[in-house]
Amino acid sequence: MMGLFDPVPGEDGNLPAFDEVADHLLEQGISQSPSELHGCLAGLLAGGADPSPEAGLAGVGAALGFDPHGELADGLQRFYVNTAQLLTDEALRFQPLLPDDDSDLGERTLALADWCRGFLSGFAQARVSNRSLDAAVEADSAEALKDFAAIAQAGVGDDDDDEGERAYADLVEYLRFAAMNIILDSLGRTAEAEPSARPPGSTVH
Repeated sequence: MMGLFDPVPGEDGNLPAFDEVADHLLEQGISQSPSELHGCLAGLLAGGADPSPEAGLAGVGAALGFDPHGELADGLQRFYVNTAQLLTDEALRFQPLLPDDDSDLGERTLALADWCRGFLSGFAQARVSNRSLDAAVEADSAEALKDFAAIAQAGVGDDDDDEGERAYADLVEYLRFAAMNIILDSLGRTAEAEPSARPPGSTVH
């Protein structure tokens, strides 16, 4: 039997089911979306948080302002460890947790903004915990964080379906490589992934 936040078997098998996580969070009275939660876990790691399950649990609770316990706490710890592994995976399998592609484009766009908001919250929390809030950030990472902040303010644009879908896909791809590059910068290594430049033609509304 699968537990909360366990990856769904499939082509990649890296992420839990978005809707199931959303339902469980609502049952627990937690207002954050699955995307914001996952973004926060990734941001904690990118900000230099300890990759231990306990550190992830404490960090996400402090960053998002809730006290996870029981099944939720157990699941979050597993999800944090899985996220840490994927962010430094040489096969570049890391993906942000977002609604399925058959969901409404507007819903997916708002979830993308939630993910970026969570990432920034986690990143800041890690640097506060490490007392490194004033430490310099690599130039490429600093630029990516500015982009994340802009995307976090995103709304639903007026693009037609084809243009909107292309812009959304470009942003998702940019986010996943940027997140991997930020954590590699924080580890003092250079990412051997795609460049962290903005994807051609991507826009933020």
